[in-house]
Amino acid sequence: MVVSNQPDIARGRQTREGVEAINDELRRRLPLDDVRICPHDDADQCSCRKPLPGLLVDGASKWNIDLEKSVMVGDRWRDVEAGRRAGCAVVLIKRDYAERSALPDADLVVADLHEAVPWILKTTKREKDS
Repeated sequence: MVVSNQPDIARGRQTREGVEAINDELRRRLPLDDVRICPHDDADQCSCRKPLPGLLVDGASKWNIDLEKSVMVGDRWRDVEAGRRAGCAVVLIKRDYAERSALPDADLVVADLHEAVPWILKTTKREKDS
């Protein structure tokens, strides 16, 4: 499941249709169960905008996902905090964004997703076996 903030919709810089076209291409290329977006900006104070866990919680409910046995992967502090609030293990893909750091809150910090895969598999296997 992919969860994504898309505030450019609320800001008028992108259309929902444009975002959905991108998401349709993701679904075409990858075996995804779901792609969920938050089209709001911070001022909207919605429950789906990360760092709140609404997108994760709603998706987990729909797909019967145990968030405590799941891993949230993201590249921003909002992703890390949303994963934490949802009860997930968290991987941060380190980028040099000029924003608040998420380093101390992540379980693992990596340069790219490929680097995180062994840890994710080990973590989710351990959870399944216990």
